[in-house]
Amino acid sequence: MNAHSKLSMKFQLGQVVATPGALEATNHFQRLAYLHRHVSGDWGCVCDEDKALNDEAVELGNRILSAYPIDPAKPCEGFGDNCLWIITERDRSVTTFLLPSEY
Repeated sequence: MNAHSKLSMKFQLGQVVATPGALEATNHFQRLAYLHRHVSGDWGCVCDEDKALNDEAVELGNRILSAYPIDPAKPCEGFGDNCLWIITERDRSVTTFLLPSEY
C-alpha cells in the first residue's frame, strides 16, 4: 500500500495469510481490493450487528470479521458458498482470508 492508503488504515493487519480454499476461489487483485476495504472499515456483507461489533472491535482491540462476495454478480449473505471472509485477530498479529467452510 502506498503512503496515502496507510492514512486510511483503521487498524494493523499483522501478517496476511490465506487458506488454500480462499486462494483457489479468488484472484490476487480481488483479495487486494477486499483487504483494502477491510482495513478501511468497509465490512462488506456482514449484518448490521456484526458491523457494529467490528466498529467497536477497532476501538477495543477485538477480532474483526468482514465478508465479501466471491462472485460480485451473485448475492452474498455473509456466509455460504459465495462468500470470502477476512478475519483480523484481536492481537493484530495475523489477518486471514478464508472460506466460511474452512473456519
